[in-house]
Amino acid sequence: MKLTVRQKIFVFTGLLVLILGFSHILTNQLYMESLFDQFRKEEIDAAYLNAPPGEQIDILKTYFLGKMQKMWLEKWVLFVVTGLFFSLWVSGVLTIPLRKLVAAIERVAQGDLEVNVPVQSKDEYGKVIQTFNDMTLRLREAEDARRRLVADVAHELRTPLSIMQLKLENAQQTGQYVPPEMLLRLHDEVIRLSLLVEDLHVLSLAEAGRLALDCKPLDLSARLEQIVDDVKMEAEENGLEMSFYSKTKPVTVMADARRITQVFINLLTNAIRYTPEGGKVSVVIEDKVQDRNTVYTCVSVKDTGIGIPAKELTHLFDRFYRVEKARSRHTGGTGLGLSIAHHLVRAHGGFIRVESEPDKGTTFTVYLPLVK
Repeated sequence: MKLTVRQKIFVFTGLLVLILGFSHILTNQLYMESLFDQFRKEEIDAAYLNAPPGEQIDILKTYFLGKMQKMWLEKWVLFVVTGLFFSLWVSGVLTIPLRKLVAAIERVAQGDLEVNVPVQSKDEYGKVIQTFNDMTLRLREAEDARRRLVADVAHELRTPLSIMQLKLENAQQTGQYVPPEMLLRLHDEVIRLSLLVEDLHVLSLAEAGRLALDCKPLDLSARLEQIVDDVKMEAEENGLEMSFYSKTKPVTVMADARRITQVFINLLTNAIRYTPEGGKVSVVIEDKVQDRNTVYTCVSVKDTGIGIPAKELTHLFDRFYRVEKARSRHTGGTGLGLSIAHHLVRAHGGFIRVESEPDKGTTFTVYLPLVK
């Protein structure tokens, strides 16, 4: 049976009252018996027996009152000592989890995030300890993410900066005319850096829940048709077949048109990049899909590409994550596109699911709430 701290205090207090009450009754009975025995030995003599009944009662009353006052004083001292000792013991028992939690909090304050306090009860203390463990877990994950982010950003910035530095140093050392081809290469690296910084800015705002969205009623079907038309040329250049299918028109959602376009551009770019020549990329939109008691519109981006191993799917939306470590930064992108898409969809109140099978293809499904 699960008891709260308040109920435990009530139970312990009730137990103390029962113990003291039982002790009081038992000691009274034993003490009264001993008093009668003492009175018989000390007071019952010829003088007592020859005294009138009224005087006998007064003698008995005086004797017992004197003895009882002394007994009450002794019992009061005993009960106070017993109550204090019992309270000290109960408070010690009830505050053991709190003392462990305080010690763990002090360790966290000193920078030790590997703290985990055992949950040994299901009362308020247990809930607080479980919440504390969850908090330290999130702190560890946040710290790991911060370290990975710093390392990944440094890695992503190093290559374009190194290229720019090398080109500029060569131009300075030779002292010769700088050909337009070199300036074009430097300009490409500057653009790459600008895009990376912009992606990181958008991602940081979305993760913090501070990304400003200009949400208006949007015909998602018409917007997807336009997006597919925009990337169709790139797909055809890679020898891919691209198609778009909508069961109903229009499909209206409340969304920021620019950000939603960014989501599907990222998904389609990935599909084109990792689908071999001769493959297919298709976009299918459905309305009124029921999920978790909410009605969504559902957009699936399907490809017949190289697929993703099952063990990689849980990390797919992490920043700078690439499924194949061997992919270069030029063929694999920065690894921010899917993370940005994930957070942008969440900012719209939706979510993304992914299904994939190596060498058979991948399907990203975007769920966005329908306008009621």
